[in-house]
Amino acid sequence: MSYLKFEKTLMTNLEESLPKELLRTNRSGAYSCSSIVECNTRKYHGLLVVPIPELDDENHVLLSSLDVTVIQHGAEFNLGLHQFKGGFFSPKGHKYIREFSCDKVPTTLYRVGGVILKREVVFQHYEDRILIRYTLEDAHSATTLRFRPFLAFRSVRQFTHENSAASREYSNVTNGIKTCMYAGYPDLYMQFSKKNEFVYQPDWYRNVEYTKEQERGYDSNEDLYVPGYFEMEIKKGESIVFSASTSAIKPSVLKSLFEEEVEERTPRDNFFHCLVNAAHQFHIHEKNDDRYILAAYPWFKTRARDTFIALPGLTLSIEEDDYFELVMETAEIALREFMEGKTLSKHLYEIEQPDVLLWAIWAIQQYAKECGVDRCAKKYGQLVADIITYIEQGGHPKLQLHDNGLVYAISNHGEAITWMNSTANGRAVVPRTGYIVEFNALWYNALLFADALAGDAETEGTHLKELAARCKESFLNTFLNEHGYLYDYVDGNMVDWSVRPNMIFPVAFDYSPLNQEQKKSVLDFCTRELLTPKGLRTLSPKSGGYNPMYVGPQAQRDYAYHQGTAWPWLSGFYMEACLRLYKRTRLSFIERQMVGYEDEMMNHCLGTIPELYDGNPPFRGRGAISFAMNVAEILRAMELLEKYSYK
Repeated sequence: MSYLKFEKTLMTNLEESLPKELLRTNRSGAYSCSSIVECNTRKYHGLLVVPIPELDDENHVLLSSLDVTVIQHGAEFNLGLHQFKGGFFSPKGHKYIREFSCDKVPTTLYRVGGVILKREVVFQHYEDRILIRYTLEDAHSATTLRFRPFLAFRSVRQFTHENSAASREYSNVTNGIKTCMYAGYPDLYMQFSKKNEFVYQPDWYRNVEYTKEQERGYDSNEDLYVPGYFEMEIKKGESIVFSASTSAIKPSVLKSLFEEEVEERTPRDNFFHCLVNAAHQFHIHEKNDDRYILAAYPWFKTRARDTFIALPGLTLSIEEDDYFELVMETAEIALREFMEGKTLSKHLYEIEQPDVLLWAIWAIQQYAKECGVDRCAKKYGQLVADIITYIEQGGHPKLQLHDNGLVYAISNHGEAITWMNSTANGRAVVPRTGYIVEFNALWYNALLFADALAGDAETEGTHLKELAARCKESFLNTFLNEHGYLYDYVDGNMVDWSVRPNMIFPVAFDYSPLNQEQKKSVLDFCTRELLTPKGLRTLSPKSGGYNPMYVGPQAQRDYAYHQGTAWPWLSGFYMEACLRLYKRTRLSFIERQMVGYEDEMMNHCLGTIPELYDGNPPFRGRGAISFAMNVAEILRAMELLEKYSYK
């Protein structure tokens, strides 16, 4: 029995099936994504979406989709599904779907009269190649398959429209063709494991509509180019493998290659394995052997803050210490280049943000807990010490260490400098500056971890301990208020009384300036005012400006982004704080929290966690379809839950 399985009733109901998306990646930056009925609902959707560094820093949709038509006795049954302008669907191939499952590979079973056709899809690891296997499970008479490719050749952030500049030329290759619509793009090779006939019949399919773009207030229509169609006979029990790639392949190896790729897949047969599979999708292995963590699919890049927050959960929590080390090897080069004022040679974006170095130390701290302090000190001890020295000596352009032991964050011209980074009219919607609560919690934690990592024999009076003591006293005087929770930030006379989730971090960290009673008070505030089944709200409903629904056009969503929406990654730290304070007595409570995330395996993008949720019921998933920090923190919380269960 498959864990992720949907019957005909759901698949043929587009209100139910269209919102469910499916993501496949190659761990090198390329991906394939669509709805589970293979009807594209975003401009980011496509069967083959690849980065083209020669053009720009974006992904590009080469092959948008591939329609298959079953032909028997001259009658044609198109199994494709497209939405056109005005909400018109054609053809309506979803009505032939009998079931869909997603164990090792996504599998769709179609039934057309006496014909049962199975469709399975894999994305080849580390190659820009999508593979689709069609198997004729049953047929009572001669059957022919016709394949019609829909081409886009555009950036994921743009649309294509019928134009005279698009090349209609193609060349024959073994069992297929290659074509390229525009200069600068690579050739697209479309090949089959079986000989076929390609019928050149160029045409544009106009006004294809993407509902998700409509919902987000963007343009939503484009035209797609179809060069013609492939046609071949298929016998009962026979399998045919289709390959779309930026490079040619020998058709004779397609069937064995497909089998090899299937064997490498992690079965998505339970909640944990779904998250492990999702974790692997964020891996980026570039040709120069650099390793990264992608922040999210489908529109985020390899952002520095996201990398260090997500890295422990995506690697250490699933016993993949080696990948942690590979990513840190690349990241350390970028961190040192930044601290030395050099031009970055690595693709680690937003590394200049003031809390990035502190999150890097937190990630290394998690490595020490998993792999041992000695091993950690040997690999990363100098890096941690250098980061502390860099901040202490005033090297960071956006982070100053004040005499009171606190770090002060500088925002130039109202820019967003924290993870709450939405902007409107060029200024931060949540303008957090000065003494920021999680920055200083991270700083205090980093000081004492650096001291422990250095292995100083003295227990009192070391420089780092003295600095931490000053930081602790000032932290309490600055952030703790008479109501028992923490101010979000303090900047001169500006004190932010808003109840926000950033105060959970000093409760969750190994080293905290708060005592037990203070931690419990902060945790209680988070529980009462911020906790939802899908994460912590970014703002309490009792605070001014509460705006929990992430809907509407871009400007409307920007104002809601961190003003009440719920983020699952924050609940990872919340659950850690609960376990630290209450240990086994909160196990059942944490387990119930996990149920809210397991429910999401069947919704939105299957087997993963989206970027954020509305802060009010029914807590709908929004934003990016698969978010690294969310997957990471749920995995880390699962590991913590297991550890406390056996204590």
